[in-house]
Amino acid sequence: MRRVLRVVRTGAKYILLLSYLVAVVFPMLWVLYTSAKSTQEIYKNPFGLPQVVTAPSAETAETLVDNYKRAWVDSHFGSYFVNSIKVVLISLALILLLGSMSAYALARFDFVGQGFLYFLFVAGLLIPMQLILIPLFFQYTDISEFLTKMLQPTAAALGLGTLTVSLHDSHAGLILIYVAASLPFTVFVLTAFFRTLPNELREAALMDGASEYRVFSTVMMPLARPGLVTVAIFNFLGLWNEYLFGLVFLQSDGLKTLPLGLASISMQAQYKSDFGILFAGLVITMVPTLLVYIFLQDR
Repeated sequence: MRRVLRVVRTGAKYILLLSYLVAVVFPMLWVLYTSAKSTQEIYKNPFGLPQVVTAPSAETAETLVDNYKRAWVDSHFGSYFVNSIKVVLISLALILLLGSMSAYALARFDFVGQGFLYFLFVAGLLIPMQLILIPLFFQYTDISEFLTKMLQPTAAALGLGTLTVSLHDSHAGLILIYVAASLPFTVFVLTAFFRTLPNELREAALMDGASEYRVFSTVMMPLARPGLVTVAIFNFLGLWNEYLFGLVFLQSDGLKTLPLGLASISMQAQYKSDFGILFAGLVITMVPTLLVYIFLQDR
């Protein structure tokens, strides 16, 4: 009887896990093979396999190629993709650099205001970013006007003419927001991680004549690689899919990131009834996220 209960319990566990696997994987597979369909095929058989799979030929493969070509070229998804790569990679590099340095200082040194400074970083986790959206918009306006006035004499002296600085509608302004919004989480995680590293290694390196900077860069940073990879994954996923700040601060079509481009294609698909482009755009958006997770999941 006990053996039967064990078998039933194990079977129920596997059924539950298999159901969860299907619930997670099937939507991604559905988006993937639907991107190879025309709009007529989607309306006719939304969950069936595309003709390029059921009846492979040059003619049926043309629909697949055409969807991705129109999404990448005609809908400017190539430009959106490059913009996202640029913004996310620069933001991620600054987040890891500034976050690791701040976390190391908070974890390893005792100084006046250390606890208060750490509290400020942690408090940043409690503030919804939507709450600061409007104040930040006006603050960017004030900062842009201040920088324009401050740099104008220098620009005139150098013969550059009228110089206008604007944090609105620029990747630099968006990167600053991403870095500031991601630092609280990064510092919170890395501070706890640096505190777990043995302090004896730091002391030994200092006794051997290494400077504090060299201890940080050659001893502590390699040991902190698992923590850095962890925060890099979480920040990458959040920044890659970020939509709200990009929508508010980017107006030029040439500066838009992937989520904004995907929303634009989504609206066009509804009016033009062209869902093939929409699903092709979804696949292009998902692929980098899946690759990052697949290659770094063991971290």
